[in-house]
Amino acid sequence: MDLFEEIVRMRQAGRRAALATIVHTNGSIPSYESSRMLVREDGSIAGTIGGGCVEAEVWAAAREVMQKESPRKMVFNLNHEASYDNGLICGGTLEVFVEPILPQPTVYLFGGGHVSTAVAKAASVAGFGIGVVDDREAFANAERFPMAQEIHTSYEDAFQTIHPNASSYLVIVTRGHKEDMRVLAWAVRTEARYVGMIGSKRKVLSVYQALEIEGYRAEEFERVYAPMGLEVGALSPEEIAISVVAELVAVRRNVAIAAHKKLKYEGRPAPINSMGER
Repeated sequence: MDLFEEIVRMRQAGRRAALATIVHTNGSIPSYESSRMLVREDGSIAGTIGGGCVEAEVWAAAREVMQKESPRKMVFNLNHEASYDNGLICGGTLEVFVEPILPQPTVYLFGGGHVSTAVAKAASVAGFGIGVVDDREAFANAERFPMAQEIHTSYEDAFQTIHPNASSYLVIVTRGHKEDMRVLAWAVRTEARYVGMIGSKRKVLSVYQALEIEGYRAEEFERVYAPMGLEVGALSPEEIAISVVAELVAVRRNVAIAAHKKLKYEGRPAPINSMGER
């Protein structure tokens, strides 16, 4: 199998992996520099860096590299570690570079208004792919979103067609509460990396409460970034777009500040009975 063709195939399918490459050897090593092993999300591998305990340890590190989306260099002093002596290794030093293989992150904008067009421009420049969903063709079209890779003019069709994964960012900026609630009901039960919704805290809480009545649990909203965007005092659509895209980048890069805007929601208050008690 050609590992680079497999990498292209996986990125096109929106799947993550990690590539381990031997970058330096010294001494008697059962492999050679530039040997590579690809570790997929499901744990399966292609290629090899020599087998044995080293490969098993690199496999485990590759899973972490995928999760953190950050590369790592590993050094093995094989002639000093008895644990690596499994009949495959004679002794020496081995350096392995493990790097994440990631698909292009995609922002799906639900709503095609002024904020969405501004977010699409900023997110595209920041390296995100763009998808747009709006049931109004006058708002969801290639003229308004020339950078979009996907355009959907039906929410229901989009829910069936889009399959969010760890590289998907769902941004809810529809024209009203009803559509926001409809999209959020779908979004919170997907595997998207990010789910964000625009609006005031009062609006966000009202949407959560309405969905809770429909059977959603309060803890399902813990992953939602709402009100969406980092707090920068934004007023115009362009300023709001900058705050939203900054938050998307922070989530993508695993920056802790990205979590501060999540609105804490503990569920609807218990009803008051005839005795005035909850």
